[in-house]
Amino acid sequence: MAKVEYHSDGRIGRITLNRPDVLNAIDNDVPPQLADCVARANADDEVHVIVLSGEGRAFCAGYDLKAYAETAGENSVTQEMPWDPMKDYAFMKRNTDLFMSLWRSYKPVICKVHGYAVAGGSDIALCCDLVVMADDAEIGYMPTRVWGCPTTAMWVYRLGAEGAKRMLLTGDRIDGREAQHIGLVHKSVPPAELDAYVESLAARISTVPTNQLMMQKLVINQAIDAMGLANTQMMATVFDGITRHSPEGMNFKHRAEDVGWKQAVRERDLGTYDWTHDRPINPKR
Repeated sequence: MAKVEYHSDGRIGRITLNRPDVLNAIDNDVPPQLADCVARANADDEVHVIVLSGEGRAFCAGYDLKAYAETAGENSVTQEMPWDPMKDYAFMKRNTDLFMSLWRSYKPVICKVHGYAVAGGSDIALCCDLVVMADDAEIGYMPTRVWGCPTTAMWVYRLGAEGAKRMLLTGDRIDGREAQHIGLVHKSVPPAELDAYVESLAARISTVPTNQLMMQKLVINQAIDAMGLANTQMMATVFDGITRHSPEGMNFKHRAEDVGWKQAVRERDLGTYDWTHDRPINPKR
């Protein structure tokens, strides 16, 4: 079974992340399969708009840390030291470019978020043209606390400098209501209304000729591209590799190997571990 599935429904192309047992976590197969589905939708002359969603309990919970962080030794995102930053960059830039197939798609993409769109899952969501969240869904990039830098760098382009700093200097998760309030996403709706709202929006967009949709998207995207998106993504992708091979990043990897990624992530997100000195934080200090 494909980890990302595609089918068309009249004028709407539907792409679904399909690893529900791990909250649609990203492994080495997901990025190329996602880009392939985007290409299929763009090649379908009947399709006017694409809806991207996730199967199961969440849109996407980010990279599969059980595979990348908990498993001992070297893998695609952690090399033995000394590490080769360009080897790491080539791997992560590939994933960034594959996620950005959503941004480059000639046909507009609506991302439907329920449950979580966190870490690498937020990278995917924020590459889309319009994001619609359930009120109780959560979005954020927690690895900015340790072991990550969002390689698509879309936060600053959606929120501006101060809003992006608020999110990326804390690594906080926010719900759909706050995400709409600060302008990160287009709309937040009650969970029971999520499907209906997305279908109504997709149906409305689908009545516009594909050439008109393509022109409007290209003009708007060009404004963002002209702000230096490619350069920002290059820096972010290099920095992402550094975060995983810094002393703190290596300590996080070793901690995940020792106690499991769930506990390591909990300590990271709660701020109860000193990654520089590789020890729990004493609350009395």
